[in-house]
Amino acid sequence: MLTSAAFLAVMLVGVPIGLCLCVAAIAFVLTSGNPILFQSYPLQMFNAVDSYGLIAIPLFILIGELMNAGGITARIVAMAMAFVGSLRGGLAYVNVIANMFVASILGSATAQVAIMSQIMVPEMERKGYDKDFAAGLTAYGGMLGSIMPPSVMFVVYSVMAQVSVSDMLMAGLVPGILLTALFCIVTAIIGHRQTFPRSAPQTLRQRAATVWAAVPSLAIPVVIVGSIFTGLASATEAGAIGAVMSLFVGRFWTRQLSLAELPRIMTRAGLYSAIVLFLVVAAGVLSWILVFGQVPQRVAGWIQGVAGNPVVFMLLVNVILLVIGTVIDGIPGLIMTVPILLPIATEVYGIDPHHFGVVVVINLVLGLLSPPVGLCFFVAAAATGANPGRMFLITMPFFLISSVLLAILSVFPALSLILVGP
Repeated sequence: MLTSAAFLAVMLVGVPIGLCLCVAAIAFVLTSGNPILFQSYPLQMFNAVDSYGLIAIPLFILIGELMNAGGITARIVAMAMAFVGSLRGGLAYVNVIANMFVASILGSATAQVAIMSQIMVPEMERKGYDKDFAAGLTAYGGMLGSIMPPSVMFVVYSVMAQVSVSDMLMAGLVPGILLTALFCIVTAIIGHRQTFPRSAPQTLRQRAATVWAAVPSLAIPVVIVGSIFTGLASATEAGAIGAVMSLFVGRFWTRQLSLAELPRIMTRAGLYSAIVLFLVVAAGVLSWILVFGQVPQRVAGWIQGVAGNPVVFMLLVNVILLVIGTVIDGIPGLIMTVPILLPIATEVYGIDPHHFGVVVVINLVLGLLSPPVGLCFFVAAAATGANPGRMFLITMPFFLISSVLLAILSVFPALSLILVGP
């Protein structure tokens, strides 16, 4: 009880979630009557980040920073425009498809929303689209950043679940493609009803030139995903290859990346990596005190009385995580829920940890698009001046179709496991 009270007290005064969890762990040790646990406290913090797989996190973040500084994102958007821009609602399709390709490089929902909002929303508004719809669509496209490989959230989950980072990233590929396709279908339906504008068609020569300019940029996600899928490189090695490719493409192909910017880029990547890795440290401490206090066993007893089979359990988890995701950011949400729910899923209901991870991550990211917090909506609103409340209402069909996909993934685990190695 004192542990929970300490956590809530420091969280309500605005202390970052990572520090809240560390303080709660200290309160647990103080009330346990076993001061020897203090000797294990720093060891648990070190063990939490003593993982080769976590090296992928700063590398994936560095790729995103290099890609943004090198103008690679704009070329991917131009390529998508060459293929679907002349269709009715073409810019809306471009928004979704470009988000899918950019997601396979950035790997962060909020970072992707911040970048794509500044690129897509002004252009869509100039072509006659509603600003709030354009910003909301971009926010939903940002979901893909946490689902398509490489995903920072999947890396964090794989370390917590002690599964292969590469397999976890591959588990998100098919759901990410399915979500992109469903977003395109919803866009087509809305575009037909609201008579979205068309963009001027491009000649074959113009399309060829646009695609040629984007080929080296597309090679980055292809090499990252391809090397992981074929087993030629681990997720960490693929991240290193992608970072080098991003540097060379931005410096010698697009020629927008200046070497003088590298210190700033490295500093930004280092700071964000430090924030994420500290949250991983907090996850390790939280897992330790939860196991010591037998919390997963107690929760398992309650859930077994409610959920009689794996499908009911997964649907119950969807509801719980969606509620949690509406008020807590993605990685802190993982930290607070996975240590409790994962042992129940794997040991009680026999659910594959990769399948469970996909459902958990999509749930928590969908929470980023739901009131009262809706972090991705506020990021898009801050970048574009759109109204967050109206953004949520006008893009409600995307929320509903995402929920439908979650239910399908919960019932049919093969969709998540089809690319996962034996």
